Amino acid sequence: MHDPLTESAPVRSPALVQHADAMAVLQRSRQRSHAFGLQRNRTPEVCVLAPRELKVLRERNSTLGTHARPVMENLYSQVAGTHSMVLLTDRHGTILHSLGDADFLARAQRVALQPGVAWSEETRGTNAIGTALAEGEPMQIHAEQHFLRVNQFLSCSCAPIVDPLGELLGSLDVSSDHRSQGKHTLALVRMSAQMVENHLFVRHFDAQVQLHFHARPEFLGTLLEGIAAFDMDGRFLSANRSAAFQLGMSLRCLQAHTFGSLFGRPVSELLAHGRSAGGEPMELHITGGVKVIARVRLRRPPASLPVLVAANCDVAGEAAPLAPASAPTRRPHGDAASPGLEALRTGDPAVSALIDRLQRLAGRDIPVLIQGETGTGKEILARAIHHDSPRRGRPLVAVNCAALPEHLIESELFGYEEGAFTGARRKGSPGRIQQADGGTLFLDEIGDMPLALQSRLLRVLQEREVTPLGGGRPVPVNLSIVCATHRDLRALRASGGFRDDLYWRINGLVLRLPALRERCDLPALASRLLQQECAAAGMAPQRLDEEVLALFVRHPWPGNLRQLASLLRTACALGAGEALIGLRHLPDDFLEDLSSPIRPSPVFAEAPVDGAPDARPHRPRPEEALSLQTVTASAIDHALQQHGGNVSAAARSLGVARNTVYRRLRAR
Repeated sequence: MHDPLTESAPVRSPALVQHADAMAVLQRSRQRSHAFGLQRNRTPEVCVLAPRELKVLRERNSTLGTHARPVMENLYSQVAGTHSMVLLTDRHGTILHSLGDADFLARAQRVALQPGVAWSEETRGTNAIGTALAEGEPMQIHAEQHFLRVNQFLSCSCAPIVDPLGELLGSLDVSSDHRSQGKHTLALVRMSAQMVENHLFVRHFDAQVQLHFHARPEFLGTLLEGIAAFDMDGRFLSANRSAAFQLGMSLRCLQAHTFGSLFGRPVSELLAHGRSAGGEPMELHITGGVKVIARVRLRRPPASLPVLVAANCDVAGEAAPLAPASAPTRRPHGDAASPGLEALRTGDPAVSALIDRLQRLAGRDIPVLIQGETGTGKEILARAIHHDSPRRGRPLVAVNCAALPEHLIESELFGYEEGAFTGARRKGSPGRIQQADGGTLFLDEIGDMPLALQSRLLRVLQEREVTPLGGGRPVPVNLSIVCATHRDLRALRASGGFRDDLYWRINGLVLRLPALRERCDLPALASRLLQQECAAAGMAPQRLDEEVLALFVRHPWPGNLRQLASLLRTACALGAGEALIGLRHLPDDFLEDLSSPIRPSPVFAEAPVDGAPDARPHRPRPEEALSLQTVTASAIDHALQQHGGNVSAAARSLGVARNTVYRRLRAR
């Protein structure tokens, strides 16, 4: 007798299941496109927002834009030179910002793939942006899968971005010529969108208890970690995608839980560990007995610990807790943790001239504006300025204007009185400006400060007093101002994005930090950074092989000092116990970049390229790129010869992936 429960059935492979799911999604999208009255062979009328309307829309989505723009730049660096562009949209699919290859931007504009145009399914039919937003899932739409024939030269990968409460916020997309998009593009877009979500989550719940956890401890601090937020009583507030997945529940179901019901321990234990363990991980068990390793992040450090206040220092890093205003940092002169200006001299004439000018102005309280690309060391210079000033015994308060959520920046900067708004602390809170009283206020990325707050900041700088939210009595402040930006403030002024009066207030001395590729002291700088890494790791001093230094001099260093420091930290760890850092100690992706064609600079479609207008970045000539490729190939050939053609052994000796060696073998 036929029994469907016991009769064996053909097993469908995961690939087949995934293909079937994708076809079902496309079918639903085509049905919606037809229902909207679109016709495949006709180009619908395009509605482009006027510049003023686009500006209003961007301001309405400024928090998303602020956190996504650095991620867009990083994503573009991985797809540049492939006739591609990176797009950010709002939750309705209207493009807010675009970044891409100049040649492809021109082609994209022919089909209105540009800021100010909506790419929802209702307006453009089946496409990666509109379909990803409609389905709530990452989506790749390739060539003829687009509903409109005019768009079928495209291949697009898009991932939705949700806010910290799980609501749709926008999307991140990579669009390119359908002949050039890589098969891993969707994975890159998904990871980039998750990076934006995690950063928004951490910032949104900055004043709450955050639990960062994963079953595998090596995934803590990565995109894969789960992040859950609780209030001080242990009530669940929200969780990122990874946390919800690990806990096995949707956000709606998690709302009924507490820390105790999820992890089987009282919240008092969590708080006690966070206050006393100094960031050490703890072991917890979630539903089903699965063990996870977790780190606790509380909103304040123990009151007895004076700390250097550094608010939201980096997109990739964590926000430092708010320090008590009564606990200023006092550092002895010459402290290596906060070096003065003289310690920054490593032989570059432009940097030396910059230091000379600053030393002549020491103690004059003339505002300083530092311009330069991301990662060039603007905050390091600001700390050196403070260190050499008469105010060095008082706090240096650093605020990243681009990293603070728009709804929190006003209370963070100016402080608030008790009862100023829902959720305010019982006794109120001094703002960052008040905490800098007597010291230095460092406003990083000031070009990203919302216009409404620029006027309030101007009033503080003019009157030297700050009025907290909800309070009527101004508080006098005496501080020195250092600002920094990678934006072109003159262009922002011309477009109405930055106030003229504030610009003239902060530009007492304007300095431009050169990009790493423009500096002539790179060997000395790299050697000094390497020694610092060795000292921090408690290791014997190391030095860089001449071949490695030659590669460093020719590399364009898009990430500047931050990229160099990260590379040297990795090389230092891989070369532990060895006196000489060679090619085999360099990360695989760095060697791959050296053997890849030089990529063009990104072009923002909606505004001039950020940075100082007189910047002339050095680009390696074709013969330089060829020599880099030759050096890398020679190192791989030598390793293969040493190990008798054994690919695995050669890869291990070089510290690279086997795929790198295989690529060299195929290229012979």
